[in-house]
Amino acid sequence: MGSAQRSKLIGVIDEGTNSARFAVFKLPQFEELCSHELSITQIIPHEGWSEQNPTELLEAVRLCAVEACYKLETLGYLVSDIASIGITNQRETTVAWDKHTGEPLYNAIVWNDIRTNSTVDKVLARIPDQNHNHFRQVSGLPISPYFSALKLSWLKENVPAVRKACREKRCYAGTIDTWLIWNLTGGPNGGAFVTDVTNASRTLLMNIETLFWDPMLIKTFNLHVDMLPEIRSSSEIYGLIKYDSILDGIPVSAILGNQQASLLGQRCIREGQAKNTYRKGCFLLYNTGTRCVHSTHGLVTTLAYKMGHDKPAVYALEGSIAVAGVAMKWLRDNLGLLKDIPVDSERIAGSVFSTGDVYFVPAFTGLFAPYWRKDARGIICGLTSFTTKHHIIRAALEAVCFQTRDIIEAMKKDCGINLNKLHADGIMTNNTLLMQLQADLVGIPVLKTEVSDPATLGTAMAAAQAKGIDLYNMESDSRDYAQHISHETFLPTTTEEERNARYTKWKMAVQRSLGWAVTKKSDAMTDERYSLLASIPAGLFLLSSFVMLIFSQTKRS
Repeated sequence: MGSAQRSKLIGVIDEGTNSARFAVFKLPQFEELCSHELSITQIIPHEGWSEQNPTELLEAVRLCAVEACYKLETLGYLVSDIASIGITNQRETTVAWDKHTGEPLYNAIVWNDIRTNSTVDKVLARIPDQNHNHFRQVSGLPISPYFSALKLSWLKENVPAVRKACREKRCYAGTIDTWLIWNLTGGPNGGAFVTDVTNASRTLLMNIETLFWDPMLIKTFNLHVDMLPEIRSSSEIYGLIKYDSILDGIPVSAILGNQQASLLGQRCIREGQAKNTYRKGCFLLYNTGTRCVHSTHGLVTTLAYKMGHDKPAVYALEGSIAVAGVAMKWLRDNLGLLKDIPVDSERIAGSVFSTGDVYFVPAFTGLFAPYWRKDARGIICGLTSFTTKHHIIRAALEAVCFQTRDIIEAMKKDCGINLNKLHADGIMTNNTLLMQLQADLVGIPVLKTEVSDPATLGTAMAAAQAKGIDLYNMESDSRDYAQHISHETFLPTTTEEERNARYTKWKMAVQRSLGWAVTKKSDAMTDERYSLLASIPAGLFLLSSFVMLIFSQTKRS
């Protein structure tokens, strides 16, 4: 095999919510040669909490690399043929560790963990009007348990080891990309302590315009800048892998949050293009180009990518849906309505022509975009004596589509542009009924990509085109390559009147889901009042208490 051929392999580390994966791509067509995947243990200490062992994540990545490289060698390649490596990761998931020893100070808090509801309330209690959107113009994000700043604040407040490490200036913290690259490039011995703009834009700590950590935000969440990594572009050489028997000496040249990587892999690199990923949750990103569009309709402003330190930042509007595939898992595990999710959900839901006017709002941990209501809880409404499990399962599929339409409607209001097609990926897109329902309920074509994993592909593209690697030019190649991407297209079959009538009822169902959870806001406000009382001089406080006691006794007599 010639040297030119050998120099055109790219490795990708894909560390997701449920699994770690290492894949190897061959250029110029980005053909996936081999991969290896391992499951990640989910730790659930309490209801609504979700954790992972950071050491397990790192070791899973290393083992996947070993196994994938073994498969690569059986194909006649060498590990040294890999020109560079990219990293894509689950976003918002947060780790804190000791920078001297490399030991985690606590488990990673996963993106969908809601333990920080009380932390949100404490922050809101100090903000005028308790406005969730107070920092949106600076960060692009609402104040929500979803984002990393709240998780870091919780760790510092509730974990003594983290608090002590912060006090002694030895605490490093970051998202999963930072944890991985720091360890892979040397750890305590000179590891690269970096993140990229896409991950940093999910922390509620980065200024969305300057692309630097914002001092006001850091102070608000009681953190300090020396515990946070340097923010870099999504495509550049950050360092070489060290102390790893398999990948030693190979540069890491891309970092992307998994949803932004999927946007690239779907070739949505033009302003006005959008993709939705259908997995446990749904993540819809709409490319707004170099315009930083601040949503006034419940979406978040995020970085889509930045392809080099000297390249412009490309922005996106994003809507995140907490519960998509999770609802089907709930129907299987908690209610026993189906056994094999991929097969049964389509077969059973497809056996009826409609939901029988049943609507399912799966707000198990609140509603994300565009509502941002942590007090929402799941409801099934419209039940009659004729309702069967078939209707409920179909309603669960339609809930995914309605939530997607919620986000598309918000994007339309923010940008003033009607989306003319929606790119789709993720494991749930294998359900053809779901894809048809999505086209019917939003009224635009849905294009399901035949690329098995757009996130790893997008990361490989970013790694290959980094300055110093120079194996690919994304801008010049994207138009030609897009012509060769195969899609399965689903066209709307319903009338506008019909889809709007159904959407109106969905909005009615959403309204009924709000306000169910007991919020902690009153507790936070009570804490503020206690602190106010504590500031009253003791003598005055005792005098007022004595007066109240005399008044109450007089009233009783």
